Amino acid sequence: MLLVPPAAFSEDFTIGKLTIANPHTRATPPGARTAAGYAIIRNNGDTADRLTGGSAGFAEITEIHEMSMHGDVMKMRQLEDGLEIPAGGEVTLKSGGLHMMYMQLKKQLIPGEQATATFTFEHAGEVQVKMDIVPISGNHAHGSMNQKKKEMKHGESTMKSDHSTASNQ
Repeated sequence: MLLVPPAAFSEDFTIGKLTIANPHTRATPPGARTAAGYAIIRNNGDTADRLTGGSAGFAEITEIHEMSMHGDVMKMRQLEDGLEIPAGGEVTLKSGGLHMMYMQLKKQLIPGEQATATFTFEHAGEVQVKMDIVPISGNHAHGSMNQKKKEMKHGESTMKSDHSTASNQ
């Protein structure tokens, strides 16, 4: 029997010339206030489009974020102008990089379930996607952060983050 991660079974969603492939998020521990959404956004058209935002019924706030590590400091910032999806290209939303940030969660995200979110594009409009909720543990593109606390700079503010929040980005 082959073991395939749940995200491998997620459905693709299309709006105009854009395809959102493998939309997923990680499960959250009880009381978590944030989660992140990941996907591959492909633009099969001749014109660039822009991911400008979104919404989710399970969160009060949805923003597009970019995360990067500078030594032991995690810097995260909102992309207020959105994210360009180049004509004939693709952008990957992934752990440790670009992602949808869901804040002020209204409920815990449970592995094996799905969560619905809306992605909003400048030209193509809005598309609802069903994101697979995958287990908290797993491979992180930027390495594991569950052993120690890290300092996270988010915009102009700095906050201490432990595994319960950092692991979801």
